[in-house]
Amino acid sequence: MDFRIGNGFDVHRLVAGRELWICGIRIDHEFGLLGHSDADVAIHALCDAILGALALGDIGKLFPDSDPAYKGIDSKILLGHVVATAVRLGWSIANFDITIMAERPKFRPHIDAMREKLASVTGLPVDRVSVKATTTERLGFTGREEGIAAQASVLLMKA
Repeated sequence: MDFRIGNGFDVHRLVAGRELWICGIRIDHEFGLLGHSDADVAIHALCDAILGALALGDIGKLFPDSDPAYKGIDSKILLGHVVATAVRLGWSIANFDITIMAERPKFRPHIDAMREKLASVTGLPVDRVSVKATTTERLGFTGREEGIAAQASVLLMKA
């Protein structure tokens, strides 16, 4: 079997007046993430991981923020397109793992819903979808609650 591993990382600034979308679900919080799309930092990291494994660049190359077609777009749509691209090229996702880095809000109560949503979008069984969250011990921009970061790893296998 042929395998490929990809890693992705994304970060967005927290601002007032925006909804907070992480892993395809809306989370109640006084701040949301700033971005051209819905700024779902976890889905963006996952898209970059998949695109990296395929050696196709990153999310900005495929969906540039200079294109008005992507203004405010739901990141689940972008992920669906990236997964479809992998499938079209003969690859399937074996599993993926996402780590969200933020002080607040607390993500533990949302992890199961996040995993289920991502499994639904990617077509994977939920036991192949991992989502974790951690703080940065109040260090750096995430620790100061200026933004949220996410990292993703994915394993692709030749279909």
